[in-house]
Amino acid sequence: MARERRRQRGRRTVGYAVVGLGHIAQAAVLPAFEHARGTSRLAALVSGDATKRKAIGKRHGVPTFGYEDLDDVFAREDVDAVYIALPNTEHAACAVRAARAGVHVLTEKPMATSEDDCRAMIAAAEEGGVKLMVAYRLHFDPATLETVELVRSGKLGEPRFFSSDFSYQVEPGNIRTDARLGGGAIWDLGPYCVNAARYLFGAEPIEVFAMEALARDRRFHGVPEAWSVILRFPDERLATLTCSFGAAPVDACRLVGTKGDVRLEPAFEYVGSLVRHLTLDERTRTKKYPPSDQFAPELVHFSRCVLEDREPEPDGWEGLADVRIIEAALRSARERQPVRLEPIERRRRPRAKQAMHRPPVAKPDVVHAQAPSQ
Repeated sequence: MARERRRQRGRRTVGYAVVGLGHIAQAAVLPAFEHARGTSRLAALVSGDATKRKAIGKRHGVPTFGYEDLDDVFAREDVDAVYIALPNTEHAACAVRAARAGVHVLTEKPMATSEDDCRAMIAAAEEGGVKLMVAYRLHFDPATLETVELVRSGKLGEPRFFSSDFSYQVEPGNIRTDARLGGGAIWDLGPYCVNAARYLFGAEPIEVFAMEALARDRRFHGVPEAWSVILRFPDERLATLTCSFGAAPVDACRLVGTKGDVRLEPAFEYVGSLVRHLTLDERTRTKKYPPSDQFAPELVHFSRCVLEDREPEPDGWEGLADVRIIEAALRSARERQPVRLEPIERRRRPRAKQAMHRPPVAKPDVVHAQAPSQ
């Protein structure tokens, strides 16, 4: 705790070690530091790939380290926080290690691959006196937040049902198809659909029913090709979610109320424009939002929380809420029956005041990293 307080005294920016240099780190996280310069700075890079370390370290002008040096990285005076961009099953161990070293934690989603791991991460952050945030970039996206506020305003009437489809053709051999690392469409794409249902309904589901679709395609060695999930929310509201690694690219979500409906398509894109279609009184209005850097706002928000000693939104409990739903979906598919969820209370939801827009980044050349889709 003393180390954390000493670090932030007089600091104007938060120094980050980015751990894991896969595609999302290289293509989106690292370029985002350019648009977060007032609050955030890149301090170190960590990777098990020596070629990546040499090329990317030179590109960004920061020191690089192997995974075996992680404790030394967390002990550096210029490292205040970590951005975890590791495979899903490795988030928890890295986060706990950082928190115990007094380093603030910003981790990619899913937060972890079990509720127990999520709780361990939350406990470590609390015991270490550090901030913990899950990288839900859409919690800062103007299109998403305007849609959330639209639903809250009551203009659509009472929200009744939600649907979301998210799919693409995954590249053969992509890490996202490795079950040992928390791969599969439900862990890669599912959090977007689940999180959207929760923030648009402003509630937590109480029942989950899921089915998996297996495929003979050799790309899928131990992970289903697709999932469909039904969530029951209080007041008899339903959400249906479908995600797939073996279908044409689709990226959409829709909420229907008693007076109208709203659809985002694309809904989860981070490179191009998000588009909202609002239908009221049988008239549809379409609004196209400009492309943006959706990763810089995450850095800005988290750094402000560290520097101003306030709790981030989305926090660790937000990440846990999605993971417990996905775990219930896995169990439902195994047992071929619905799974009841004990209600949890979420007092904080994304708000319009969190919206930030930064210009899009130029696409960099990536080193030894594969884009997820064909």
